[in-house]
Amino acid sequence: MEGMDTWNGKRDFLLGHGGTLLRSHHHWTGRHLIAPCGDAEREARQLFEAPFVVVSGGTQEDQILNYGNTAAMGLWEMDWDTLTRTPSRFTAEPMHRDARAEFLQRVREHGFVDDYSGIRISSTGRRFHIPRATVWNVIDEAGHYAGQAATFSVWEFLDGEEVR
Repeated sequence: MEGMDTWNGKRDFLLGHGGTLLRSHHHWTGRHLIAPCGDAEREARQLFEAPFVVVSGGTQEDQILNYGNTAAMGLWEMDWDTLTRTPSRFTAEPMHRDARAEFLQRVREHGFVDDYSGIRISSTGRRFHIPRATVWNVIDEAGHYAGQAATFSVWEFLDGEEVR
């Protein structure tokens, strides 16, 4: 229900930002997150409802999350409004934040990295390991830096429950 309500309430943003995420990912990696079909709304909705995680943050020095698809909201145990108020550094435990900041700088310099591995934490404190993620720079239609995004389809809760 959260995904449907969010799509209906944020449709214009999700349509525009979803397209930006898809274009940016393809620009840097040469791969498509969603098979292109020529229908921007359909592609943005497929991205939002995808079974893999897609999350992005803005350009703030203390980056705030600005997008999470339904898989991301479920994994981080947040609704849209909570997720999009959260500094991205709070998705990592304090002891991992310095390494995370160095990694994000490497992405910013190189455009994308597809070998990220790390431990993240949900809003309720549930820890999970991401063995491999792609992180890329988000660029607007004019090619200007607009933040960073990440996608992954495999994660494992550290209490032993494997999700994917």
